[in-house]
Amino acid sequence: MIDRFDRHLLNLVQRNSDATADSLARDVPLSSSAIARRLRRLRSQGLIARCIALLSTKLAQVRLRAVVMIVLKEHADVAGKAALAERLIATDAVQWAYEISGAFDIIALIDCPHMGAFNEIAERIIVADPAVRRYETSFVKNDIKFAPFVDLQAEA
Repeated sequence: MIDRFDRHLLNLVQRNSDATADSLARDVPLSSSAIARRLRRLRSQGLIARCIALLSTKLAQVRLRAVVMIVLKEHADVAGKAALAERLIATDAVQWAYEISGAFDIIALIDCPHMGAFNEIAERIIVADPAVRRYETSFVKNDIKFAPFVDLQAEA
């Protein structure tokens, strides 16, 4: 179980994982040492999966990013779906992938340097897959918003 202090800490470190326990103590009414202990516990429990650096969108503007929507064959078996998921996970250019409801079964974001690289990735992990019936691709033109934060205060 996490309490209101944990939720507050998790909200803060989602937006700035470099924040020190001292700086977090300005917003969370706990001592720096208590905050450090809580953060260690939250990491050990897997509630903080990892800390990453988000690069500026200036760097992404010169790259090709594709949103790929995949439809699986009607009778795709569990092993076939799992193999596709494993290839998506293992491919560094796949930034995220979700199994979704609706007209498509899987949606993924692929980031690569150019169209040739995208075609190679699509051929290797999507086109050649026997579980895939079809796929559609839309290319990212501009970033509007990227804020993958979970507001835990609403659950208080």
